[in-house]
Amino acid sequence: MKIILDECVPRRVAKDLPHDVSTVRQLKLAGLDNGDLLKEIEDQFDVFLTVDQNLQYQQNLTQSKIAIVVLIVSSNRYDDIKPLIPSCLSALNEIKSGELVSISR
Repeated sequence: MKIILDECVPRRVAKDLPHDVSTVRQLKLAGLDNGDLLKEIEDQFDVFLTVDQNLQYQQNLTQSKIAIVVLIVSSNRYDDIKPLIPSCLSALNEIKSGELVSISR
């Protein structure tokens, strides 16, 4: 499974995911608005991992090919995200193309 971390997700999260993980910054896509970013990555990745809770309201995701996992956290600090990693791993095992899953404590 190929996962891309949004620029708002700390790179350290990649080490917690036993998958092929890249970041938006590594691909030099930082700064793109979400719509353009999703179009750019949807054919290259299976899952987009973000903490942007507004993504589902800002974008029409009905035609999206990429699955999206939204981590519901109080901040994008690694220490706030780390407790959600087990639930995130479970979601990654079940998520399908075009789905959006929100994970919170």
